[in-house]
Amino acid sequence: MKILVQKFGGSSLSLPKEREEALSHILSARNEGYSVCVVVSAMGRMGQPYATDSLIRLIQENGDALEKRELDLLLHCGEIISAVTLCSMLNSRNVPSVVLTGGQAGIITNKDYNNAQIIRLESKRILDEFAKGKVVIVTGFQGRTEEGEITTLGRGGSDTSATALGVSLNAEMVDIFTDVSGVMTADPRIVEDAQQLETVTYTEIANMAYQGAKVIHPRAVEMAMNGKVPIRVRSTFTKDFGTLVTSRSGIPERLITGIASISNVTQIKVTALEGQYDLQLKVFKSMAENGISVDFINVNPIGVAYTVRDEVAEKACRILRDMGYEPVHTPHCAKVSVIGAAMAGVPGVMAQVAEALNHEDIQILQCADSHTTIWVLVKEEDMVKAVRALHRKFNLHQSTSELG
Repeated sequence: MKILVQKFGGSSLSLPKEREEALSHILSARNEGYSVCVVVSAMGRMGQPYATDSLIRLIQENGDALEKRELDLLLHCGEIISAVTLCSMLNSRNVPSVVLTGGQAGIITNKDYNNAQIIRLESKRILDEFAKGKVVIVTGFQGRTEEGEITTLGRGGSDTSATALGVSLNAEMVDIFTDVSGVMTADPRIVEDAQQLETVTYTEIANMAYQGAKVIHPRAVEMAMNGKVPIRVRSTFTKDFGTLVTSRSGIPERLITGIASISNVTQIKVTALEGQYDLQLKVFKSMAENGISVDFINVNPIGVAYTVRDEVAEKACRILRDMGYEPVHTPHCAKVSVIGAAMAGVPGVMAQVAEALNHEDIQILQCADSHTTIWVLVKEEDMVKAVRALHRKFNLHQSTSELG
């Protein structure tokens, strides 16, 4: 049995024309001999009636007093509407199909409502439906606990549902259909000559997703990587094959794969009091206890520097002052990331980053690196200029054929 998992995002299902395009991909896969498992998101985006954000807004305007369990009961409705609509369209074309909720499809989670983690999958029900010749449509973004309670998987949960099912079903591929043609070297709204990548490694796309690219959720990539199931990021509205996400093997050598960015962050610096050696523990413990997520952490013997979202910066600084510190904060910053699996062990990459930014008179407020990523913190007003400068510096405006 050849199995293909196809995931369609909300923008691919919001209107009848878009749903017809999605249907054409399902029918093409069946004609190619695949047993098809379709994973769907809620239709549309904020403002459209069945979108997840619209359901959340409904509660906010009506008391805003739901417990997390009841909120999950509401949020799982959006995907059900998408699934049964697509099922009706398939049946009307004499293509047998069946709808399964995440729980009915065997996605078993923990009890962390609104952000549940998958603990195991039981795919027998899907395989039984395949044996009957049916397209199986699964509501993404959701599962159930051992006790049968409905849970949702958090933002990007439909991507996670798709790759988890791909691994469980030993699928040949997971296709992530969206409204873009594939993974780009940078945000095309910032860099006009950004190029579509033909191939990218799991690690690279996960890093790009964590650092601001929103094509696929990083948790979904990690699941596919662990299960060694290839992913294609494709457009619903073309027949192009998009970007293949796989292991390093067969991918053209390139130093840098892409540039990503995240705005609206504040840098906070804290200096230790005289004779104090537990600053790091106290600072980060206080942030955690107050529900403040920290990022871009630099630690030295006499102090720490890190970033938080702009909207919680004032709260973070107030907490630190109450502890007796005098934090120095720089609001309205942006984190720009240079990503490439081939940079590990290559000398001079940071020098090229610094050179590109220096040429544009962009101040580096903070930097860090890993084997596959270099991060620099700049003022938010310099973010667009920084992304474009780095994109040019590493010749990402050139296609693969031009490079080699």
